[in-house]
Amino acid sequence: MARSLEGLLMSPVADQAPGQVGTSTRFAYQEEDGLVSAAYVGGDVVQGHLVGTRTGDRLDFRYVQLKTDGTTASGHCVSLVSELPDGRVRLDETWEWESQEGSGTSAVEELLDQE
Repeated sequence: MARSLEGLLMSPVADQAPGQVGTSTRFAYQEEDGLVSAAYVGGDVVQGHLVGTRTGDRLDFRYVQLKTDGTTASGHCVSLVSELPDGRVRLDETWEWESQEGSGTSAVEELLDQE
């Protein structure tokens, strides 16, 4: 099993569509006893939160966010936790909006310099 997400600062490796998270979005993760949460902000997201569970290297969580245009959005994501060759953590995500149309895949990686 890849290491804990507790205290990690992570960012997407690529921009998504407008109104979604992107490379300037920062996720601050917490993890304890199989419970995972994160607060996130940046890009088109004024404030976002995710909460879910971890079983082994699989995360299952729901997310909700307030965007810069004043709208909100929510969805569901399943992620696979892995470790990169340099020791950083990576999440390969499969997500689906629940409040609007759309789904896709993305990846976030640990930031070593805690930007």
